[in-house]
Amino acid sequence: MNVFDPIIEILRRRTWTDFVELAIIAAGVYSVMRFLKGTRGARLLRGFLLLLLGSTLVLNFIANAFGLERIKTIYPLFVGGLFLSALVAFQIELRRALIRLGAATWFGDTTSDVDRVITEVVDAAGQLSKRRMGAIIAFERATEFRALEETGVRLDAELTKDLLLTIFWPGTPLHDMGVIVAQGRITAAAVQFPMADAEGFDAAIGARHRAALGLSQESDAIILVVSEETGIITLVEDGQMQRNLTADNLRDLLHLKLGGSESTEAQPTRATA
Repeated sequence: MNVFDPIIEILRRRTWTDFVELAIIAAGVYSVMRFLKGTRGARLLRGFLLLLLGSTLVLNFIANAFGLERIKTIYPLFVGGLFLSALVAFQIELRRALIRLGAATWFGDTTSDVDRVITEVVDAAGQLSKRRMGAIIAFERATEFRALEETGVRLDAELTKDLLLTIFWPGTPLHDMGVIVAQGRITAAAVQFPMADAEGFDAAIGARHRAALGLSQESDAIILVVSEETGIITLVEDGQMQRNLTADNLRDLLHLKLGGSESTEAQPTRATA
């Protein structure tokens, strides 16, 4: 008897609908794991699945093997309780998923949304620069920052100039460290960005610029930095810094990199870190 005969026999008994169902379940599990990747929710989900799998193998198998009718009756209630517990444990992730679903469009952010965000950011950067108030703002693109957001304070607030000025006002609880912007909203503040190695960089580069460089080396994000010492506005991408930006330079670059109705070519001073 071939060792693969039992497997072949099981596959013969399956219909094409069984494989379709398995494919749908696999796609659903993959989507959930991808959404939770890098968050506390991923660890919670693994624990939940292990508990569910263990209870199924132990309780259900033993109950069927020995005819334990009371266990068979209680088991569905136990599974239902697990799912109710999961709703409580995953409330943050579920809320985030519903918000993303409601905010998303099949064609991405609309041009008017991008234009509004860029206008608010440029106005805020101008005020921050004039007042010598340090700031660092990361714009999420393909690389998602769910795990990074958990190191800061979650906000999920509409991006406005006044809110940015309030966050970065010296002495406020959230002014130190960075802000993450995703889908036109401020998702988190007081976020610790990964610092670039000081070796090989100009010694005059401050902590905010090193944090921007570090994040740009690990993601495709666009990071805006306003220097607290000089008020200089810098845009960082892929380990490269574009410094000494004016409001017009910054607006053009953000439209060019994030989209919008006013995308034009800009030629600011470029500096390599």
